[in-house]
Amino acid sequence: MPRARERAVRVVAEWGWPSLVDDVGLIVSELASNAVLHGALRGRLFRVQLTLTPVVLRIAVSDPKGEQLPRTREPTADDKFGRGLLIVDAVAARWGVRERTVGKDVWAEFDLERAARTRA
Repeated sequence: MPRARERAVRVVAEWGWPSLVDDVGLIVSELASNAVLHGALRGRLFRVQLTLTPVVLRIAVSDPKGEQLPRTREPTADDKFGRGLLIVDAVAARWGVRERTVGKDVWAEFDLERAARTRA
């Protein structure tokens, strides 16, 4: 997972969005961790895809398990897990899940107009 985060951060910086680097690294870490913990099948990997349009930067993490779709929950103070999607929800402009023929994509988006205002 560190390699996915490092590559995503490098690409976003190369695309000219250094103001998003920390948030993108956090989102990739959370979604990749969820893919490993909840979406992994023996011998199948997860995939991270970054997409840049004129208005949106999208992160999508695909895994092979689509039976159980992710959702936010309210963890107790004693829970060691269960906060990842709450973090994604707080940091990204929006997020969601797309079911695939095999598996699912969990995605998060950043609005570039908003990011440009903080970049200046």
